Amino acid sequence: MRQTSAGKAFKDALHIETPLQIIGAINANHALLAQKAGYKAIYLSGGGVSAGSLGLPDLGISQLEDVLIDARRITDVCDLPLLVDIDTGFGSSAFNIARTIRSLEKVGVAAVHMEDQVGAKRCGHRPNKELVTTSEMVDRIKAAVDARTDPDFIVMARTDAIASEGLDAAIERSQRYVEGGADMIFAEAVTNLVDFAKFKAATKVPVLANITEFGKTPIFTLEELRSVGVDIALYPLSAFRAMNKAADNVYRTIRAQGTQQTLIEQMQTREELYASINYHAFEQKLDSMFKKD
Repeated sequence: MRQTSAGKAFKDALHIETPLQIIGAINANHALLAQKAGYKAIYLSGGGVSAGSLGLPDLGISQLEDVLIDARRITDVCDLPLLVDIDTGFGSSAFNIARTIRSLEKVGVAAVHMEDQVGAKRCGHRPNKELVTTSEMVDRIKAAVDARTDPDFIVMARTDAIASEGLDAAIERSQRYVEGGADMIFAEAVTNLVDFAKFKAATKVPVLANITEFGKTPIFTLEELRSVGVDIALYPLSAFRAMNKAADNVYRTIRAQGTQQTLIEQMQTREELYASINYHAFEQKLDSMFKKD
């Protein structure tokens, strides 16, 4: 069991490795696999909740309760600090944002990031994103910061301004967001390393690089990100994309061949699954209970 708060555990992880690698976990089972692989923090993507849990696109359709369900399931079994995508805060008022923060704190989330898009948001690497004013985003941040009960709970501000307003405007927005109380900056759709360095120098807070596949940002290595002072390297949906590709292949192969014989080597074994979810410890407990009876 974790002895410190989730937010403090996240901050501690930042000191353990630089950049801190945060891997996306689409469900509780994947969170356990990430922990076993040695990650110090994990991530719940809003796009992952939309596509993975709801089968819908990431267009502001999912709501707080959808994210809470998945977050709670992860924190129930995995004590790695969890960063959660809350889109624009799940509501149009400060009261909605405050409720979002309090609800996520209660289920053991360590950090959130909130973006400066309008309510009808889009994926950060898609065209035609529309932004709220800087002042409105600052108000969102203030509402989130004021709502937290744990001072170590992290409120990260994401800016999507590069695509529509340019780099300088995105940096200026980020500076205002930090002045408004944001603990960290998520600079979305950055296309080169030098720009990350500019965000870091201007804001003087930890900066996250979103190393998502098939997006605007190149697949920079840890060494490259470290060279410009990036603090967090996020891989939001890498396992999810691989899982989907594998599932599609399994479904098609069994349908076409009438057997899964050619797929066995690609599968996680029963024992590997049992090791991941600690199955045998539960079974031994059950056996001891029956023995007492």
